[in-house]
Amino acid sequence: MSANFQQLANFIWSVADLLRGPYRPPQYERVMLPLTVLRRFDAVLAHSKEAVLKRHAELSDKGIQNIDAILNNLAKDEDGEPLGFHNHSQLDFYKLKGDPDNIGRHLADYIAGFSENIRRIFERFEFDKEIEKLEESNRLYQVIAQFAEIDLHPRNVDNITMGLVFEDLIRRFNEAANETAGDHFTPREVIQLMVNMLLEPDTSVLTQAGVIVTIYDPACGTGGMLAEAQNWIRAHNERATVKVFGQDYNPRSYAVAASDLLIKGHKDGQVVLGNTLTDDPFPNHKFDYLLANPPFGVDWKAEKKTIDRWPNFRGYSGKLPRINDGALLFLLYMMSKFQDYKTGDRENTGSRSAVVFNGSPLFTGGAGSGESDIRRWIIERDMLEAIVALPEQMFYNTGIGTFIWVVTNRKADRRKGKIQLIDARARYTPMKRSLGDKRRYLDQAALDTITREHGTTENSKTSRVFDNTYFGYRRITVLRPLRLRFQITDKARERFLNTTPELFDALQAVQDQLGQEPLLDWNHAWDTVLQIFKALPSDVENWAKGAKGTAQKKIFRECFTNVAQEAAPVVAKRHKVRPLDRAALFPGQTLTADIAKEDLYALLGLYSDGKGKHTEYEPDPALKDAENIPLKEDIVSYVLREVRPYVSDAWIDRQALDEQDGGIGKVGYEINFNRVFFQYQPPRPLYEIDAELAGVEQRILALLREVTE
Repeated sequence: MSANFQQLANFIWSVADLLRGPYRPPQYERVMLPLTVLRRFDAVLAHSKEAVLKRHAELSDKGIQNIDAILNNLAKDEDGEPLGFHNHSQLDFYKLKGDPDNIGRHLADYIAGFSENIRRIFERFEFDKEIEKLEESNRLYQVIAQFAEIDLHPRNVDNITMGLVFEDLIRRFNEAANETAGDHFTPREVIQLMVNMLLEPDTSVLTQAGVIVTIYDPACGTGGMLAEAQNWIRAHNERATVKVFGQDYNPRSYAVAASDLLIKGHKDGQVVLGNTLTDDPFPNHKFDYLLANPPFGVDWKAEKKTIDRWPNFRGYSGKLPRINDGALLFLLYMMSKFQDYKTGDRENTGSRSAVVFNGSPLFTGGAGSGESDIRRWIIERDMLEAIVALPEQMFYNTGIGTFIWVVTNRKADRRKGKIQLIDARARYTPMKRSLGDKRRYLDQAALDTITREHGTTENSKTSRVFDNTYFGYRRITVLRPLRLRFQITDKARERFLNTTPELFDALQAVQDQLGQEPLLDWNHAWDTVLQIFKALPSDVENWAKGAKGTAQKKIFRECFTNVAQEAAPVVAKRHKVRPLDRAALFPGQTLTADIAKEDLYALLGLYSDGKGKHTEYEPDPALKDAENIPLKEDIVSYVLREVRPYVSDAWIDRQALDEQDGGIGKVGYEINFNRVFFQYQPPRPLYEIDAELAGVEQRILALLREVTE
């Protein structure tokens, strides 16, 4: 029977009080985590310690140098399986406790007696510095004596319990430091849900005898997700071979995960230290299952120079996300590690992945942005299977909403071309005592319900299945005509002549002709201005020619016009009528059959004058707008239904259409849970609200009377 992990973690945590003084609480982890690992190794190696010492002496007498491989195979657990590491020091924790005068030197010698793989881990802990500090403050012996009393032998503390102890201690230390515990620790129930969604669909395969499974976490922290995935597989199939791989950027987290891997005897697996975004420690590996909780909103400015030199990012050649949020880069990296998939080919079985994100990767960035293009790349390749919205206040370092994405290159037939959304935001149970920002958790009933919903893919109030195209849209630019009112006022006249005094006579002639009353048709006013100027001397007639004339013309309009929506639209060009090619105007669109030719032209800003020409108006920059049109709808029908009834003079910017995605506007993808699962709640009747307010007023008056009487 495993010891209660909470009691064990509490005891180790209490030992940390001995560090008070030379260490501040945020620094306790520097001592407690490596000592917990060291004590675990000491207990695991006790079974074969004598055999290792005897063999080490024999090999040393013969002058053999490279002895790690021999002794690693000789060090075995109680089942006779090689551990993959050893310690050839004569010391152990009980002997260390027996010599308080030499505790520092002996502890350093004891660590030096480990095999190279363990020594490398302790280098990442930088524990030699802590030994010196503890000895100088006379704390080292007290701490070692306390740890010698902790029984971490696998007989009493199995691997699952040990993993829970690690994670609990890390969470506590980071909360004490007021740091981002979420960088290291994902709530156990969230991991369980991820593993369920990842592995449940493959139960029939994973329960086969002799199955070999590879699992990878590129942001593994202390290895909690890897441990939970292993536990699930072994609970369903004790004969399965599970190979786990991980990577993390934090040295202490890496050290704990690597230690745990060795303790559990995963000789074929590996945990490495490194930056996932720039370093690929497994360039020739593909994995069956991948899962991760990458840091939320991670800044990748430091990695940008390296990434910019690559021809693509892990096989993706589109735009990358904003510099202040590289979450989707982790997913792209995970997808680059997918096994090839081919139906019926046992060598190309494909892969499944689950990743935790905040809300940003769902909808941040409009069409054409890096985030939207990555979503498009994933969805149009039919690799997004499902997303689960988790309750808020589920994580230790943040109360924001989080989401589990399931991404795979081998969807089941019933899921092909579809995406499932599950709304679990209301399925939480309040915690009796909050832990950091974590105030809620998912109980077993909630986990079972969500897992079952994911498996059935049936539409319900909290689970919806959509075609991939449901989340796509075209972003088009909608323009409206500029409308200018012309008027010569004294103030405008003064402003114009201050800039172009040489045009005094010309302006006077215009004023004599048009007067000083406002005119609502700039086109007519400008034609009159040009006619007047042509009748003047040649030096004035040519005022609108050349660079100087262009500037004068611009100043004239700026001085004597103002935007007025009651004015006539400003004409930009006049075109001869050209043959209408609907397919060329709106490529890839199924247009409404009964729409008139002139209405189609008008949608592109070309208005018939009834005399064989089309007028094109100048757009008003202030009225420029954009519309997101669902991919399932054609542009024409949408604009006629959603735009024209409200702004009858609007048209589609055809230049923007021509430049984007083959003439159909920018294509974007976003996933909005609030829009999908919104349920309208009608407001209460006014008489109920009035009655409630009246009751409140009466209670206030009663309280005031008690005070004044």
